[in-house]
Amino acid sequence: MRILQFDVDNITYKAVRPEASIYEDLKNKDTVSVDDTLVIFVCVEKGDDDSIADKAMDDTEEFMKKLDRKKLVVYPFAHLSSDLAAPRDAMAIIDRMYKAVPENIEAYKAPFGWNKKLDLDVKAHPLAEQSRSYGDGIEKKIYNKARPTSINTAIVKKSSWAGLPENDHRTIGEKLDLYSFQEVSPAMVYWHPNGYVIYKELMKFMREKEDEYEYKEISTPIVANTALWHVSGHMDFYRKDMFIFDSGFGELGLKPMNCPSSILIYKSKTWSYRDLPFRTAIFDKLYRSELSGVVTGLFRVKELTQDDGHIFLKEDQIEDELTSFLRMVKEVYTTFDLRFNAKLSTMPSEHVGDESMWERATAALKNALEKNDVKYEIKEGEGAFYGPKIDFDVLDSLGRLWQCATVQVDYQMPLKFNLEYMNESGSTSIPVIIHRAVLGSLERFIGVMTEHYQGKFPTWLAPVQVRVISISEQTEKYANEIYKELRSNRIRAELDVGDKTLEYKIRDCTLQKIPYAIILGKKEEERNEITIRSRSGQQKRNVKIGEFIEQLKDEVTTRSNNLAF
Repeated sequence: MRILQFDVDNITYKAVRPEASIYEDLKNKDTVSVDDTLVIFVCVEKGDDDSIADKAMDDTEEFMKKLDRKKLVVYPFAHLSSDLAAPRDAMAIIDRMYKAVPENIEAYKAPFGWNKKLDLDVKAHPLAEQSRSYGDGIEKKIYNKARPTSINTAIVKKSSWAGLPENDHRTIGEKLDLYSFQEVSPAMVYWHPNGYVIYKELMKFMREKEDEYEYKEISTPIVANTALWHVSGHMDFYRKDMFIFDSGFGELGLKPMNCPSSILIYKSKTWSYRDLPFRTAIFDKLYRSELSGVVTGLFRVKELTQDDGHIFLKEDQIEDELTSFLRMVKEVYTTFDLRFNAKLSTMPSEHVGDESMWERATAALKNALEKNDVKYEIKEGEGAFYGPKIDFDVLDSLGRLWQCATVQVDYQMPLKFNLEYMNESGSTSIPVIIHRAVLGSLERFIGVMTEHYQGKFPTWLAPVQVRVISISEQTEKYANEIYKELRSNRIRAELDVGDKTLEYKIRDCTLQKIPYAIILGKKEEERNEITIRSRSGQQKRNVKIGEFIEQLKDEVTTRSNNLAF
């Protein structure tokens, strides 16, 4: 049995005509439309039996709980395999699966054996897709790379992002050679040279910004004894999402978040009220054993890097720190021409700590938003288990919202870890922790930026900033000189002195979305000048290389979104 799962905003289908030798007798052929539902495309293969059907439905029910979905559409879909069961057997198994749906789930079943007109609008934040293969009592997970926005067929693509929209970050990423995914490291990014430039530039940008705001960067081990997360409480709420293994040193885990280990650094010394706030920044790798159904492309991965930060402070410093953080968020998102909306999430039903502390923390977040004129909506019961939070949805150039930045006020972890500082009176007090991230997951943010810019990254982020193109073999030497001068000024440049036509070279440069091409012919060499062609097609002649370099440096230093030429 093969199952393809989609978490969708909407599925709409209508039976058109029978297409199999065995098909359901339909009295009603009306269009069916279901919002906010999980859809499972089911392909029954030879040898499938009731036990496999039951196992598949148990897994589907578990997945629905993970996504908090209350609707399910069971959709017969023979196109996932060529080893199909007999139609009558397949129809019986699919009917069994449909009847096994719990009563608290609103269930639908598309008609078996019919050609159907289908439209599927897949959720994008985060995407939820999953392909599973069942057989011989063993479930095998296949990481699906196909996410059409609207599909009429749904075939798993293993080797490329074929079938995706042109504006999807996976399509753009493949064309620009930014990254890849390999089966040996499921849902973990292999950064290619071009993509790693963007990754490093974003990290450099955030390091500069955090230094400006007086953060101290730290790093902690990726592996720790699970006792650490028992103390923090994460094992009660997060264990199923962790990579845990036994060793000679006890039960160990790959860290899924930075806060417990950052707390240990605070705990390693004695603190005075004069030392606070103590602001830490951390860019360590994190590992989360996400369900394969909620990982796709860069938007949700199992290995990730956050621009994470933890601020240890006194309670009377909370609002000032939140104001400082809100200022940082505005500055960062303005750099990318992004606007944002704020959401204040309050105490969930499953939480730790005294409710009066939750009330104080929530009030502090609300006051900071209102004092800084940040409009917000309240999301009741959606806070973290240890504290309320503000999430920020950014609006991209295509009009879509993405959740990126977050800030949380935490009274609980300091209690759990017995944190303290020496107060003004000489006795000890318990600090508060602010957890915060601005970009969030760098992987996810790069996916968002790839679609936001449609691959036309501003010069400071562009993997290649300038390509030097010689018109003919006669100007190769001059092209090499210009190329070396650019490189000596730390400009990311490429050299194209091949024997292709000039039109071909310019077209290739445009397809690679490189901000600038320097075109060099005999006239440019004679005048010791260059001709510049921008990505937008604008051309400027008779430019001195030194002038261009200075303008380019200014464009990069200011992290401008606009091309200088």
